[in-house]
Amino acid sequence: MPASATKSLRVAVLADSDTRWKWGALTAKRLIPGDTDSPDIRLDGYLLRGRATPTARQLQEVGVHADSLREVTAVEFLREMEQQSYDILVLSLVGGGTQAMLHGLRNAWAGRERRPVVVTGYVGVVYEKLADGLLLRHGADLVLANSRQDADRFRAVYDGVGADSSSVTEVALPFLGGAPYEGEHDPYTVVFAAQPSVPDSRKDRAYLLDRLIQHARRHPEREVLLKLRSKPGEHTTHIEELPYQKLVQGKDVPANFRLVYGHMGEVLDRTDLLVTMSSTAALESLHRRIPTVVLTDLGIREALGNHHFVGSGCLASWDQLDAGHRPVPDAEWVSRQGVAADGSYATAFDAARERIAKLLARPGGLPPLNPYYTTETASGYLPGILARHHLGPDGAPLPGAPAADKAPGPVRQIVRRAARGAYRHGVQRVAPVIRRMGEL
Repeated sequence: MPASATKSLRVAVLADSDTRWKWGALTAKRLIPGDTDSPDIRLDGYLLRGRATPTARQLQEVGVHADSLREVTAVEFLREMEQQSYDILVLSLVGGGTQAMLHGLRNAWAGRERRPVVVTGYVGVVYEKLADGLLLRHGADLVLANSRQDADRFRAVYDGVGADSSSVTEVALPFLGGAPYEGEHDPYTVVFAAQPSVPDSRKDRAYLLDRLIQHARRHPEREVLLKLRSKPGEHTTHIEELPYQKLVQGKDVPANFRLVYGHMGEVLDRTDLLVTMSSTAALESLHRRIPTVVLTDLGIREALGNHHFVGSGCLASWDQLDAGHRPVPDAEWVSRQGVAADGSYATAFDAARERIAKLLARPGGLPPLNPYYTTETASGYLPGILARHHLGPDGAPLPGAPAADKAPGPVRQIVRRAARGAYRHGVQRVAPVIRRMGEL
């Protein structure tokens, strides 16, 4: 039996944005057998410092709590992992960050008798950079696939390059749930789930906003909500250069149209029709059997991510919605997407739990982490990824990397906040101006 069988089970989650913290923390809770509120389980959260480090408001909105939660650099986190003894570690990061941590942890745990089971995966729909993102995540003990379709694709990529695919484990999105849809509300409520980076042009985002406002005018008996992910100045997983809050300023909007924030599940509680370009919110909605539309107005394109929904029965345009169209999802497509609308969600994480239990009980502990990318297989790619996190080719911290022997003082904290604020100002204000000037 693992040591955790006789003492508190310790779990750590490293995340780099609000949505990845949500996925990582909820995944960690789903991976733990039995009662996740047991006092014998401790969950520590670490937020990787960067442009998308979530604010206190974003963390509150996510609504997932940990026994401890603090902000760290990559090197600070690795030094913390040298000193702590966890049973499970969930890496909820972009691909490059995951790869850097896998190499950094391999170095940090060299010669150690026991190490945690390392888990990673994707926050939602995987519709781009499949091979790149997957190979950057290779080396974790479990690479979670949110659906049967993803599990098949993940194994095909790993097998195709000669990498071990045994880590791929089928689960489901950890944040599915809520009461099934039972009929129309009063008033009938249409929700458009906005995305920070899709679409990315002012013209396309203005078009979607105008169509949403037009829909509200055409249907004054309906409540039309624009569900936003973040407030201006905050970042999520993706950069948002043109927030809808700014685009709507100065527009004459009807009384039945408004902007909303908050937990997606709470918004879905009152939703009769969920509309989006390609958001993971569509899968949350389908899980609850809420009528769901993925828009085709801007085309069905890989750049938009709505190509992922080909065959779903959910593709439609604003013209069709204005005319009263109600989508009917394809049952076979839904089944392959891990939506688990058939009631199988309760057992979706059983296989992952069993694998973790076996790994924790492995005699002599676990072998060193073994990523596919090494200085031998990717000598022109890997060093740059590691260097961005102040790590050398062997995963060891580079000279001059941020110290981790003490918490940042007040001055250092102020400087960090100012630097992050300057970055966000540059992304949201300066960069778009420069881009427009370049188009003249």
